[in-house]
Amino acid sequence: MRLSEIGQQLRAFRLESGMRADEIAARLGVSRAALYRYEKGEVIKLDTVQRLAELLKVSPLTLLGIGVEYYSRPLSFFERVRQVEEEADQILQISDPVAYLVTSPEYDSILARAIAEQVENKQLIEQYQEIFTARRESYRLRRPTMITMLSEQSIERFLQRGVGEAITMSDELRTEARKVAAMEIGRIAELIEAEPIGLQFSLLADVESTTNCILMRGRERMMLAINPFRCDMSPAATTGVSLVTSAPEAVNAHQRVIEVLWAESCKGKEAAERLRSLLAQHAIQ
Repeated sequence: MRLSEIGQQLRAFRLESGMRADEIAARLGVSRAALYRYEKGEVIKLDTVQRLAELLKVSPLTLLGIGVEYYSRPLSFFERVRQVEEEADQILQISDPVAYLVTSPEYDSILARAIAEQVENKQLIEQYQEIFTARRESYRLRRPTMITMLSEQSIERFLQRGVGEAITMSDELRTEARKVAAMEIGRIAELIEAEPIGLQFSLLADVESTTNCILMRGRERMMLAINPFRCDMSPAATTGVSLVTSAPEAVNAHQRVIEVLWAESCKGKEAAERLRSLLAQHAIQ
């Protein structure tokens, strides 16, 4: 495993712990600058890895990239996804009602306003927004191939409740959130019809997927992320436990499921027409 990968996982697990960088550095007996250097891929001793693992409450092997990584906070999970996406050449996903990497600035704006109404921890909000901004920018620069399957039932709820479905917000903001949701689904229909190179969508018309998952294929390996966290949820939410792994048995099993669902899903003109039908039925007027 490369030192940069150990550093990436160290940062993700630090965010998962909820501890500040200076707090971890103090307990470890190093400077905060030294901790940041570890996160950037500087050489780290095995005894330091052991002590970090104890502090972060993970196994040393997991910190070294061997085994399954578990995350109970959206912040740490999406940071880990960001790291893997930056090296991925292909992304296959059973996703939220949208594919975040190609959403509009309006999506980010309405979500930021909804989160600000609910979450008092400004630093948490800033960290969350920085991660998502970095994910979008990385996609813009690298343009990995992306195949996304969307559940029809989740799209219906998205149109009825709007961006930030699980976030408590004022009636006025909820109305705006529904308008943005309708705009995003309309954009996906347009993207399906435009058929841009390297970007494909399909619609799971008769399937309510039980698991959102992402397969990210890089030059050296494929990573699987199983995700209970929607990209439009509050960073303070605690709704489940996600996992990230490169274990071949997990990756291959999910790849087989994704291939079957892709073959059975609604694509092209039929998918675009179905999305516009859902807009007519469920979007705010």
